Amino acid sequence: MIPVGQDTLSLEQFSDILFKKKTVTLTGSALDNIDTNFRFLQEFSADKLIYGINTGFGPMAQYRVKEESLLQLQYNLIRSHSSGSGRLMSAFLAKAVMIARLNSLMQGYSGVHTEVVELLRELINKDVSPCIYEHGGVGASGDLVQLAHLALVLIGEGEVIFEDKVQPTKDIFDKLAIKPLSIHVREGLAILNGTSAMTGIGIVNIIQAQKLLRWSVILSAMTNEIVEAYNDHYSYELNIVKHHRGQNRIAAMMREILKDSKMIRNRSEHLYHPGKLEEEVFEDKVQEYYSLRCITQVLGPVYDTISNAEKVLVEELNSVNDNPVIDHVNQNVFHGGNFHGDYVSLEMDKLKIAITRLSMLSERQLNYLLNDKLNQKFPPFVNLGVLGLNFGMQGVQFTATSTVAENQTLSFPMYVHSIPNNNDNQDIVSMGCNAALMTKRVIDNSFEVLGIQLMTILQAVDYLDCSSRLAASTRSLYREVRQFFPKFIEDTPKYKDVEKVRSYLETADPAFSFKALASS
Repeated sequence: MIPVGQDTLSLEQFSDILFKKKTVTLTGSALDNIDTNFRFLQEFSADKLIYGINTGFGPMAQYRVKEESLLQLQYNLIRSHSSGSGRLMSAFLAKAVMIARLNSLMQGYSGVHTEVVELLRELINKDVSPCIYEHGGVGASGDLVQLAHLALVLIGEGEVIFEDKVQPTKDIFDKLAIKPLSIHVREGLAILNGTSAMTGIGIVNIIQAQKLLRWSVILSAMTNEIVEAYNDHYSYELNIVKHHRGQNRIAAMMREILKDSKMIRNRSEHLYHPGKLEEEVFEDKVQEYYSLRCITQVLGPVYDTISNAEKVLVEELNSVNDNPVIDHVNQNVFHGGNFHGDYVSLEMDKLKIAITRLSMLSERQLNYLLNDKLNQKFPPFVNLGVLGLNFGMQGVQFTATSTVAENQTLSFPMYVHSIPNNNDNQDIVSMGCNAALMTKRVIDNSFEVLGIQLMTILQAVDYLDCSSRLAASTRSLYREVRQFFPKFIEDTPKYKDVEKVRSYLETADPAFSFKALASS
């Protein structure tokens, strides 16, 4: 069980709830705090004008709502803003949104009844996910439309995803004996106003980006290995004089991966040997192409970008991000804009740019392996069949190239793309959920590109018949993937192989952890 409410919810705990389906428990002290906060709001709001409790919303906040309509006001907000469109988020992403919203409400500054957090816990633990649409949120009053669809399910309406099927919420609640939420004071606004959709998706992006980067380092190391590159470009001595944390972490990973390789060459042994240099033209390439030689300098900034995004998103995950803030400690209600998604939007934009760069590196390494004029080592397109008759990896290169081009276009930042709306009440917006969703697409695309690179590397290993000379870690990867993607000579459709290898990279756990190297 993962306790929520007492301490900071970490990235690892979030991942365990989402990926390992660990159950959530709500700490008693946090529940007591929520109850105290709720009772304070009940008393405090009895004779005061407070936004979203006895007023309209947004630019209609100037209109007072009669006492007999206060609860209906919250239902109206939920139903009217359940206006999403486009693709449904997967049940997996919707669950991430619920975890993020639960953790924010558990901070005890939202004035909600404990029923809200108890119901969210129940839905998370029973794998009941709200149907949330991708289009709708502008990320200013938070993810209003996405979270409205969550609230709609909480009050027993709309649809849910349960057991991989879209079903009416009422049917599933009846089946599982789940009681819908009753509105008490401001539960509608408290659920809608917040950054939990962009944050939940963003946390998933960070987890997958970390995995993607580990694979990129492994495949980059393996690419160097099979072309028998020199070892000094990832050496401690070369990288330590460049004072960037990420670069040195990537170099340390490469050294660990390739420490027992019998294919990587030592420059001192091959080019620094004693004797008079008599050649005018050196047959042996003195330095590798940048996509092989500058891996630590290219992936180092990616590492640092992911690390900073994790810091910011975990801070957002554990923040109070709705409005107004109900502060029972200071006996006051504070109006402001904690629901604004700029922090998340900016980090997602930076992350998708970094991951696009990672996919560009993969594509260049792929191109190097496929172009015999560059590598002077493998047949064109690593074709193990008859040249001219067979095509090897030629067809799948098109897929990798077009996918990277899509990443490059998707990398235009949402953060600078504000469009005023809501009668100009929301006159500067973050587009944070859009940024998070586009980043997810870039990450998904990049797994596809790396999958094609891995397929090519394995074909190259078999062409050289060098698996016994690989490092232990890369040889293990070769053997594992060859079990479901065997060596091929004759041309066969490759789309199912691409899907299998991509799925493997997304779900398998790379053997090398950044945290294990953090003290190195």
